[in-house]
Amino acid sequence: MFNDVDEEKCTRLLEKFANEHKAFTAYLDSVGMFNDTKTIFLSPTMTRSMYDLHSELYDLMEEFDKSGWEWYQPDGWVPHCTVALTSEDEEDVFFKASDLILHEFTKIEGTYSSVGLVKITFPVEELTAFEFSE
Repeated sequence: MFNDVDEEKCTRLLEKFANEHKAFTAYLDSVGMFNDTKTIFLSPTMTRSMYDLHSELYDLMEEFDKSGWEWYQPDGWVPHCTVALTSEDEEDVFFKASDLILHEFTKIEGTYSSVGLVKITFPVEELTAFEFSE
């Protein structure tokens, strides 16, 4: 996560990065919460490949402003897939959503297959994406 990214330069870096990496299996197998933001998320099984990929990408983007996004740095990163943002809802929505997710969630298997650039808005806007090499 970075501020004020030069989209053209970042796009070139991401395309090169994608061409140098292969897709790999992903498992989302646990549920977590950020209580301060009332966010509910699914967590992947963390692997060395995933950690190394994140660290390498983070280093590649070193010239861009990281202020305010410290929790995405390699030593503090909590990889996750958000399934509910309830901070602006009534208090009981967080608990109802948590209960539903905890009762209905089953392990998900997939593939990490691309890297991209998104703009953090609501909804999130995908600007570009590049498939990993085969």
